Amino acid sequence: MISSPHTLEEYQTAADFIRKRTQHQPQVGLVLGSGLSLLAEGIASADFLAYDQIPHFPVSTVVGHAGRLVIGELAGLPVCAMQGRFHFYEGYSQAQVTFPIRVMHLLGIHTLILTNAAGGINPSFQVGNLMVIDDHINFMGLAGFNPLYGPNIDAFGSRFPSMTDVYSPALRALGDRVAAQQGEAVRHGVYGALSGPTFETPAEVRFLRAIGVDAVGMSTAPEATVARHAGMRVLGISTITNAAIDILNSNAETSHEEVLETGKAVVPRLMKLIMGVLAEIGKPSVD
Repeated sequence: MISSPHTLEEYQTAADFIRKRTQHQPQVGLVLGSGLSLLAEGIASADFLAYDQIPHFPVSTVVGHAGRLVIGELAGLPVCAMQGRFHFYEGYSQAQVTFPIRVMHLLGIHTLILTNAAGGINPSFQVGNLMVIDDHINFMGLAGFNPLYGPNIDAFGSRFPSMTDVYSPALRALGDRVAAQQGEAVRHGVYGALSGPTFETPAEVRFLRAIGVDAVGMSTAPEATVARHAGMRVLGISTITNAAIDILNSNAETSHEEVLETGKAVVPRLMKLIMGVLAEIGKPSVD
């Protein structure tokens, strides 16, 4: 028998620690990707908790990930934002990468909004586009590194959860409506989650395009999988921060600095979209 990476008690210990240090009761969780941590600066009456203070939490090691929870109000809703996430390529297990998502679930969070910086695979995408994630291909999971690997914790969900509509159809439609009201032309597509930390080779880019991937990154799918397992509603939004390079001997070169700079430039638009979505979620008519 494979031992569980984390016990239910460890998740509960972390949730209890957080609960005692804030008066807010968050309903929505936000995970902020590379270059997008500035989104958390708009959270009002915020309580800040560094990851290294929270029992059993991993610690962010990547530039552009501040490494703290920000709990407060955004668009009138109590939220818990991860200002920086964890990645498989940092040496963490998939259970560690997704540990905060289950803690959010125990805090009473029912809706999760995942953001990421992604490379554009779809040739019609441009740098700076926002893409609502319709579905994903979790290459890490397909290779045997599924975040639900190991003994199932029944308190979170069933042993064999359905992965149909991981990303809530109602929230995707809501994102479209809010974007249209704001004059934001969002794209839709399939997100491909690779392990990283290397960016894709031209051959890999062509392969991903051939199998229907529209944007590629190194996160999101594990968190979405664990959230779906726990019955949480998920909305995923990718910021296209660079065009993936699909030819050899190209003068272009993808860099993490480029990803961070583009992410910062897009923050005002992404912030406006998320605020609009949150305002609508707060209305009783939204499913």
